[in-house]
Amino acid sequence: MTPAEKLAFEKRRRGRNWALLAALIGLVVLFYFIATVRLMGG
Repeated sequence: MTPAEKLAFEKRRRGRNWALLAALIGLVVLFYFIATVRLMGG
């Protein structure tokens, strides 16, 4: 693997990691709001 290929691979992996982090944070926020609404009797 050339240095340029390795750099491109790491850049793609970082992008996937950030996307996964955003998805996980979105799920946490969604579950938090669902739990809050259920606890308030809505």
